[in-house]
Amino acid sequence: MKLHEIRDNDGANKSKKRVARGPGSGKGKTAGRGIKGQKSRSGVALGGYEGGQMPLYRRLPKRGFTKPNAKSFAVVNLGQIQGFIDAGKIDGTAELTEDSLVASGLVRRKLDGIRLLATGELKSGMTITVTGASKAAVDAVEKAGGKVNLPAPREAAAE
Repeated sequence: MKLHEIRDNDGANKSKKRVARGPGSGKGKTAGRGIKGQKSRSGVALGGYEGGQMPLYRRLPKRGFTKPNAKSFAVVNLGQIQGFIDAGKIDGTAELTEDSLVASGLVRRKLDGIRLLATGELKSGMTITVTGASKAAVDAVEKAGGKVNLPAPREAAAE
């Protein structure tokens, strides 16, 4: 293979559809917009307008609430940890912290902390220190002979 023989795979570069460039293009004259009418004009936004009746998005009730200061946790399953131990990316005997999970590549970022869930099975007993864990995950780790360290819960402010 020489430098001048290098080219893209078939279909790697798709050319842009050129509309309104004559009848031979197949998208000439009206450029695929049909004839007349609001949709054939430029600068039209027909998003929620329903011809004067009350639009659907205003007829339906508002539901739910998005908490503005909600915490978002990175999630780790026990099966994922066991897979990384089997692959030799995590030491199964050492204590497992949030920083070591990030360093091993199991979690990309800590976000507001790492939460341990019970999907999968952990065979080796080890100490795991994370921000949160489900009850089933804590039970599964203790059953395997390990321990889960969680931060102490903050007590309600005394009034």
